[in-house]
Amino acid sequence: MASATTFFDFKPKDKKGKEYPLADLKGKVVLVVNTASKCGFTPQFAGLEKLYQDIKATHPDFVILGFPCNQFGGQDPASDDEIQSFCQINYGVTFPVLAKIDVNGDAAAPVFEWLKEEKPGLLGLKRVKWNFEKFLVGRDGKVKGRWASTRKPEDLKAEIERELAVK
Repeated sequence: MASATTFFDFKPKDKKGKEYPLADLKGKVVLVVNTASKCGFTPQFAGLEKLYQDIKATHPDFVILGFPCNQFGGQDPASDDEIQSFCQINYGVTFPVLAKIDVNGDAAAPVFEWLKEEKPGLLGLKRVKWNFEKFLVGRDGKVKGRWASTRKPEDLKAEIERELAVK
């Protein structure tokens, strides 16, 4: 992580355990969300999918990446395959949902350590507080925004479109 200068420097694992090079997303605007299948915020999958479809229709350079996490109340205990099925069957999710990760603590995924360092939360706190926290990454690979779980996906559309207008 020490040598990483942008979001695109990381290679988290995809749903099959293979590297998912974020460098492949260079030049795109990316909304990163830590997700969970059994959380009070889980219905946000529907809002995220709608947001993804709405924006992608006019901006193919927009991507949402879901990172399942089981650190908050054990609300995503399933396997990566089960999580994928759940997202597709229940919410019709078409955006990439990667392998389950930790977002806090000693085993936190390097990409989340970097995101938190780049954009601390309220009062400078770096830890992710709960499922469905969101980070917006610009085309330059820098974090442009961070929102708590309570911020609904549909309420981010204007900020995302503003970032998409930056060339």
